[in-house]
Amino acid sequence: MTYLVDVEICGLEGLADPEGLVIERSLPALGFFGIREVHVGKVIRFEIDASSEDEARKVAESLCDRLLANPVTEHAEIRIGEATKAAKS
Repeated sequence: MTYLVDVEICGLEGLADPEGLVIERSLPALGFFGIREVHVGKVIRFEIDASSEDEARKVAESLCDRLLANPVTEHAEIRIGEATKAAKS
């Protein structure tokens, strides 16, 4: 079965987020008020062939540990769903 995997990577809590700070400081000049605690991250989306959702999660976790996220500074959150034909096109 093919699974659609979204990996959201964010900086660990308590670490500086320079991009988030620049965005947050720019908001009032653009007319946006009341927005705070802006954090910038990234999402990596891919399809994976696996025999079960559990196997797909294990592979995605290994991929995060070995390549996609730096565990010293980042946290990876994995979401898995079944790939649909619409997602494949």
